[in-house]
Amino acid sequence: MAGPGACHDDKEVEAPKKESIYHQVRDFLDKGETLAVATIVSTKGSTPREVGAKMVVTAWGEILGTIGGGCGEADVKREAIEVIRSRKPRTVRVDLLDDISSDSPAVCGGIMNVFIEPWWKQEEGSRR
Repeated sequence: MAGPGACHDDKEVEAPKKESIYHQVRDFLDKGETLAVATIVSTKGSTPREVGAKMVVTAWGEILGTIGGGCGEADVKREAIEVIRSRKPRTVRVDLLDDISSDSPAVCGGIMNVFIEPWWKQEEGSRR
């Protein structure tokens, strides 16, 4: 039985943690995979997500999380796969300023800069 002021018991807390994006990332890293973490670092105008939003991309293109979807996210995914191959970070400018008369789902009216960095598990005692 939970004590005073408790809203839940520990069993309820443990289940969601195991399914979190962080556990999925840890599982990939433990298997020796290199991942790319894409983070929105700045925005101007209207964008689908805010600064700090993250997306993880695997070497085969699986996505965990989102930075907004659509064409901009697809561009970042392609760049992320290159970051995984090179293991060198880069910043990508995502232009969401398409002509408003176009039927493109990319029309948000803004620009976002996304920093993409590779993550991999280091061998014990080694440095990147």
